[in-house]
Amino acid sequence: MKKSTIILAFACTLLLGCKQTASNPEIRINQVGFRPLQEKTFTIIGGISGEYRGNVVIVSAEGDTVWQGVTSETMLNPVSGKPCCVVDFSDLTAEGDYTICVNGQSSNCQFTIADHPYRELTRKALRAFYYQRASMDIVEPFAEGYERKAGHPDDHVLVHASAATAERPEGTVISSPGGWYDAGDYNKYIVNSGFTMGVWLMAYELNPDYYQTMRLNIPESEQPVPDMLAEAMYNIRWMLTMQDTDGGVYHKLTEANFEGFIRPDECQKTRYVVLKTTAAALDFAATMALAARVYAPFEVTYPGFVAQATDAAKRAYAWAEANPEVYYDQPKMNEQFKPEITTGAYDDFDVHDEFYWAAIELAILTGEKAYKVAATEHAKAIAEANGQYTPSVWGNVAELGYLDWLMHSEDIAKNKTNMEALLEHLQPYINEATTVSAFHSPYGNREDDFFWGCNSEGCCWRGIECLYAYRLTGDEKYRINAERCLNYILGQNATGYCYVTGFGSKPVCHPHHRLSYSHPKGTHPGFLAGGPNPMRQDAETDGVQYPKDVPADESYLDYQPSYASNEVTINWNVTLFALTAGLDALN
Repeated sequence: MKKSTIILAFACTLLLGCKQTASNPEIRINQVGFRPLQEKTFTIIGGISGEYRGNVVIVSAEGDTVWQGVTSETMLNPVSGKPCCVVDFSDLTAEGDYTICVNGQSSNCQFTIADHPYRELTRKALRAFYYQRASMDIVEPFAEGYERKAGHPDDHVLVHASAATAERPEGTVISSPGGWYDAGDYNKYIVNSGFTMGVWLMAYELNPDYYQTMRLNIPESEQPVPDMLAEAMYNIRWMLTMQDTDGGVYHKLTEANFEGFIRPDECQKTRYVVLKTTAAALDFAATMALAARVYAPFEVTYPGFVAQATDAAKRAYAWAEANPEVYYDQPKMNEQFKPEITTGAYDDFDVHDEFYWAAIELAILTGEKAYKVAATEHAKAIAEANGQYTPSVWGNVAELGYLDWLMHSEDIAKNKTNMEALLEHLQPYINEATTVSAFHSPYGNREDDFFWGCNSEGCCWRGIECLYAYRLTGDEKYRINAERCLNYILGQNATGYCYVTGFGSKPVCHPHHRLSYSHPKGTHPGFLAGGPNPMRQDAETDGVQYPKDVPADESYLDYQPSYASNEVTINWNVTLFALTAGLDALN
């Protein structure tokens, strides 16, 4: 037994009168770390009552007791009904490594307090996109142990029958290299890519000074451009290749059926660009307008890009206005065109939100009144249809427009409705964090918090919304609740997983991710897993067997075939680093 372990055990038993529990307590805590002055809590599963309620101590790496306190009263997890209690140790502020003891029992639960605990996590979450690059070798020194051969050069892509025109008939060969693999598969999708770039570039605009200092060790790191913008440009360049000569934009670049779990360089299936759609054109237009604005200071490095992106955005928006109801309906498309396409659909049959976001970004970029008028009209349609503030996901991007318009308004009062809607949307969740939450979080307290991709589209995005609310109001409660959302992702949750690969004492190790599965070193670090999903669309497929009768917040498997709970995607990862970087930048 190590000397430090003996000291720790002695400290726990001496302080607490040698009272022992039958087994180590189940503790749920942020496994990556806390800032010295932030709120700090952890959750004990099972609860503690009576004489043991005060028996919680925290011991330093040297074996010294540095904190002793009490838990909350036992409460019931509103999702599972399991008893839990919360320990608040915010007054422990000294940097260092610590262990928690409960009822005289060492929990084997260590945590860290540090000045920038999320810096390396942010870096790896960004570098995950470099690992996702298509059409190029991933080589040292940039690979950092995860080198691989290039796959999918995409210089011989066929125009699918659904996308054929007189100028580009079926079977026309086009070149569309680069970009990022979308998720656990090897395809590239404009709709999801557009949402990802929107969050990405808006995150940069919130904290440009922070990203100036973030070194990613990518091939473009020597350029006089922040590494995160250089990485984004690799994907933006690919997106530009997806615009047809008439301004329309192909929905996706894909093989007809998903490749197996093999290396990218082993893939041989024919690749196609498929059907031009209104949603793809509008997400593309918004992305290019936003990119033209963000990259304007770097014209020396990217000569001509601003003009190219501006023109591409305007042409895509004009195409969408002329074709306002071209939706991606994959089953219907397959009835008419061959070969059948069975890969991810990213279908969307309401594009008022895409029109709104694209019009907002073009209005900010150009100042042209017509775009402002269009945005207003689509905002009315959105309000009539939804009647409430809707958080942004790839298929509902209106909030990206709301937030960017707020951040670029000279007078916030002119956008009072959007501001009030954001704060009203957040308030019930913030109230729940301190009244009913077993994990002291504004997320994870309702059955409907759990769905496909909920770690990102629910938890991380709620944290990002809180960061925007903090920037707009200066109210500290929003920053605190953004940190609470991150605590949940990093381990203070029902499963006890840190949902980021390569981080924490219980990380995700087996994501549904072809690159990880096919690499001899295994899982790439820095990817966010989708999270608990009670719908279990993958149940009983490829050996996926969930435990019976588990509650919604535990319906998760760290198992490679579980695409419904354990896939990784670019749109989920962008919310992870936008949240961690946003919090780290505030320090």
